[in-house]
Amino acid sequence: MTNEKAVAEKLLQVQAVKLNPEKPFTWASGWKSPIYCDNRKVLSFPFVRDFIKSELCNVIFEKFPEAEALAGVATAGIAWGAMAADQLKLPFAYVRPKPKEHGLGNQIEGNLQAGEKVLVIEDLISTGKSSLEVVNVLKNTGVEVVGMVSIFTYGFDVAANAFAATGVKYHSLTNYSTLIELAVSKGIVAADAQALLESWRTNPSEWG
Repeated sequence: MTNEKAVAEKLLQVQAVKLNPEKPFTWASGWKSPIYCDNRKVLSFPFVRDFIKSELCNVIFEKFPEAEALAGVATAGIAWGAMAADQLKLPFAYVRPKPKEHGLGNQIEGNLQAGEKVLVIEDLISTGKSSLEVVNVLKNTGVEVVGMVSIFTYGFDVAANAFAATGVKYHSLTNYSTLIELAVSKGIVAADAQALLESWRTNPSEWG
């Protein structure tokens, strides 16, 4: 079973996650956020990278044993999907946000077969919108999407509702609530900021 706290600790260790409730970050959507997550940083730290890869493979093995192939979400999910596929000896492909504008015009890069049971590998789940668009792209090619695994999720209700509505099973190695509890216990953020940080997760569009 995944150790959510250990994964969160590794993300904080390499500063893949930054917390700053006093000076919030601004997302592309315009949302103000006390957290910024960039798991691509983990790729530069071999031992942490290996730990995250192993945790990812454990989840795939335990929760999605029926998976016959992995598909990474471009771009951040490509490296993690490829590493997990290599360790598990499964076929791998990745999905672009939109078809290429030249060459063969592919949106899916790799060789997936109709009817194949495919597990999507995602770096981060926020609202779930872009992640589920990838699921739809895959389904339209005739493969069977068995679920999705991500490294981190903010745990927004809108994402949980979106996944439930589409019937897509998903699992994340760690999550926002676990990370905040750990950050408070380690003194990374003040204890009196915990309620403020949790309030962002419940209403991110209006926070700040």
